[in-house]
Amino acid sequence: MTRDAVLLAGSLGLGHEMMARGCAGLLEQAGWRTRSLNCMSLLGPTSGRAGERLFGKLVEIPGLYDGLHFAHFRTGSRLAELMDRAVTGRLAPSLRADLQRNPADLVLSVFATGASAAAKLKAEAPARRTVVLCTDVSVHRLWVCEGTDLFLVTSPAAAASVRRYLPRATVSVVPPPVRAAFYVAPAQDEARAALGMPLTGLTALVIDSGWGFGPLVESVSALADAGIQVLAVAGRQRTVERRLRDLARTNPRIIPFGFTDRVPELMAAADVVVALPGATTCSEARVVGRRLLLLDVMPGHGRDNLQHELEQGAAQVCRPSAAGVTASALAMLEDGACPAPAPRRERWEPAYVSALHQIGIDLHAPGPIPVQPGSGGPSARRSEPVPVPTAGN
Repeated sequence: MTRDAVLLAGSLGLGHEMMARGCAGLLEQAGWRTRSLNCMSLLGPTSGRAGERLFGKLVEIPGLYDGLHFAHFRTGSRLAELMDRAVTGRLAPSLRADLQRNPADLVLSVFATGASAAAKLKAEAPARRTVVLCTDVSVHRLWVCEGTDLFLVTSPAAAASVRRYLPRATVSVVPPPVRAAFYVAPAQDEARAALGMPLTGLTALVIDSGWGFGPLVESVSALADAGIQVLAVAGRQRTVERRLRDLARTNPRIIPFGFTDRVPELMAAADVVVALPGATTCSEARVVGRRLLLLDVMPGHGRDNLQHELEQGAAQVCRPSAAGVTASALAMLEDGACPAPAPRRERWEPAYVSALHQIGIDLHAPGPIPVQPGSGGPSARRSEPVPVPTAGN
């Protein structure tokens, strides 16, 4: 009998979407039907857009969002409880209606408000399993509610943060999900040849994770002026993409991309990945075996995640300016103080299969992906491909 799963994500950044895709792939390989729902859309067109705008405004003022995160979300203050009730009061009815139309055996949430809404509906369908996956190193109050059968987290610190609110919660520490194509990314020379770029010379991948934070365009320009070949990914930031393409017309060291499907290939071609400390991008870079240069510009949970990535090694943090990014990148690549890590080849799926077994969901882990030395594999789909520009020499 085919079983059904709903994955609850959100349209804030790209990390939630990528996690949902990875988990959906695992379930589908085990014969499940899956569908993903955007929690912001479930709020309705007016409330959803208002929520996105409000969140965007909050994170644009780092001190304000830091205060909200550390003083309220993390502590579970009365304000956090009121915010949770206000949002889930709108989200839960929409989710209930969807599940009544299309019943599901599993609801897996990778978005905090989705986790809260699914937990609040648990009593209405006790047989339906509710699972939360949070890759932040500190899981704040909005993620953790009675009614969740299993919490999947990626560090012991995160497990402890769940038990701060629910001391007897069922929690499993698992690796972050990384799509299969990153495990078979091509060799560096092969990736560079496919991109039409020089096979030698220092190369940085500067990637926007969907937030639009940090001096991305200015950093790309400064890195190129310093003699570094730059692969620059604007993601969904259309204005940023246009500015990058304008730069590339006068500087052949810059190869611009919009919302591209070639991220594994781009990481393989690079010597260092310059990004925010998001768990998805950082985990992908570690699977490929690339250094990380991280910008401390994402407030709230971004501060926690930055410290966690630095602790894991093969990562450094830089000043959030074009000069700071360039100085740190040159130091990493020229001084040898931060050597490239070995690729992480251990797959993440077996840990999820084992964790889900605890709550009566039996899956099978996919077999190992064959990797031929020096050969490449299929590209990972971050979304629809965009035309790839010709690289200058």
